[in-house]
Amino acid sequence: MSFLLDQLRRIKGSRGLMANLRCYLVEGKRHRAWPALSRIHVRVDDEVKALVAGLYASHPEETDHGNLGTTCKALEAMRDGGAKGEDKVTPTERRFQHLLAAEAGEEVFGRVTRMVLLAKAQGVPVNYEQLALDLEPPRWKATRQKWASAFWDSHSEQTPGGTS
Repeated sequence: MSFLLDQLRRIKGSRGLMANLRCYLVEGKRHRAWPALSRIHVRVDDEVKALVAGLYASHPEETDHGNLGTTCKALEAMRDGGAKGEDKVTPTERRFQHLLAAEAGEEVFGRVTRMVLLAKAQGVPVNYEQLALDLEPPRWKATRQKWASAFWDSHSEQTPGGTS
């Protein structure tokens, strides 16, 4: 999968190609992304790679650590202050639960897109290498559990000072 990210990093400075790749995220404009996808050697029918390319073009801040559960945990800390009671669910946590309830394919793609755009708004980087692997249809059931573990298991690992 690193070939895809290598290609995206290569064209990162090309405003036109990046703009066209962002079109993949809008159903009615996907046709505008197809030539750009071809230039980075992604088949137009490869939905996972095309989605990751569109997301990267929208928010190219990346990391090589964690998964989308880790990203959502960082979002929760920034947006909700990490503060919640025993019986309270934070807005980010609720949105994350909604993402995990999605069916593989278009439904999860739409919810992942919203989370990545939220990460963009908060300046939280995304591990696109892992995201591309996690979104492959046969992996979705296991991916849910890995994302959930990254999000919720970190509660028990953190001390009030924010260290493990």
